[in-house]
Amino acid sequence: MSFRTIIAELIQKEAQPPDKYGHQPRLYALTLKIGDGLVYDDDIVYAASWLHDLGVFAGNRPADPAQLAQWDHIAYACNRVPEILSAAGFPSEKIPFVVDAIRTHLPNQTPQTLEAAILHDADILEQLGAMGILRNVSKVGRDTRYTLFSDLVPVLRKVLAESPPALRIARARELAAPKIRLLSAFLDAVEAEAGDFLC
Repeated sequence: MSFRTIIAELIQKEAQPPDKYGHQPRLYALTLKIGDGLVYDDDIVYAASWLHDLGVFAGNRPADPAQLAQWDHIAYACNRVPEILSAAGFPSEKIPFVVDAIRTHLPNQTPQTLEAAILHDADILEQLGAMGILRNVSKVGRDTRYTLFSDLVPVLRKVLAESPPALRIARARELAAPKIRLLSAFLDAVEAEAGDFLC
């Protein structure tokens, strides 16, 4: 069995709630679009795309709200990934690059390799547009940070303001444009429809 199959099957088993699973294959598909025409190591990008969110899955993260507020899901992933990749038969010399890509995938980080930049930009694209809206709205009522819809709107506004300028690759900026327009229109519509009565 290939390491790609082993990794995907592990994530399918660990991704909880189950809707968390869809992010990984979508993210990897976005990396292929961003990386089209670029020369990079797809093994590194594949592994990092599938394993970067290990620490956000229920069962891996703390259930206690106070502990969860202090939880470093990236550190958790970076600590687990080398063992997972070694057991899957992933090339050992590439493991540090996977860990580095995971460590720098958030919008406020500065990736140092092309592989890390591709993951970084793909993860930003997943926060924008229709999928970004669905992923965030699904947290309301089941994530202790978002009890009400009004808890979420500032988060989406922050994503819209801060994430697109963090994109590093030209192709990612092209792919982001329609997503940015959609998220902006959605937030404008929420404000127009709910006004001061969003709860």
